[in-house]
Amino acid sequence: MRHARKINHLGRTDTHRKAMLSNMASSLILHKRISTTVAKAKALRTYVEPLITRSKQDTTHSRRTVFSYLQDKTAVSELFREVSPKIMERPGGYTRILKTGFRKGDAAEMCIIELVDYNENMLAAKDAKKVTTRRSRRSGGKKTAGAIASVAAPAAEKTATASKTAKPVEEATVVEDVEAIEEVAVVEEVKAVEEATVVEEVEAVEEAKIEAAETPETEAPAATDETKE
Repeated sequence: MRHARKINHLGRTDTHRKAMLSNMASSLILHKRISTTVAKAKALRTYVEPLITRSKQDTTHSRRTVFSYLQDKTAVSELFREVSPKIMERPGGYTRILKTGFRKGDAAEMCIIELVDYNENMLAAKDAKKVTTRRSRRSGGKKTAGAIASVAAPAAEKTATASKTAKPVEEATVVEDVEAIEEVAVVEEVKAVEEATVVEEVEAVEEAKIEAAETPETEAPAATDETKE
């Protein structure tokens, strides 16, 4: 029984397994993706990700530690110079496993293991797909496209009709307002003319009174001698 045996030995001795994982890790760092079986990819992921985390500290001690696992100066230089700056902000999960089917010879499950930050196509698709979606706890069925269209069409027609009828109503209201303003102006002008006429008549009467008061009374003509006789 395999009690407490959590390491997959992959049917190899310890030295053979370590050498294989070291070569696979170097290939992954240099080429950014490799094709292998799912079992080997899972074992490689636990082997290479601690080394990538170690590369975030570019010190002599870190380089020597990584070199003791990889045994490849080119892979170590690539890891610290090219890979480390890209994964600096990522807190783990540097690799991705994509299953590709089964191998024809022995039906082994195959996959591609790659560095997450070097798959430009998936990164571009992820940026383009950033759309907020609303979650609903209702259990009702989704509306079909035809139902949505049938609901949207009457609403669009009502909106168009309302927009068409709104303009004549607004124009009629404006005309009525203008006519009311003109009527008020005419009434005010008539009142002003009447008041001016009344004032002029009052002034004329007062002037006549004043003139009448100022003029002296005319004396009676003196009798002539002929009249006396």
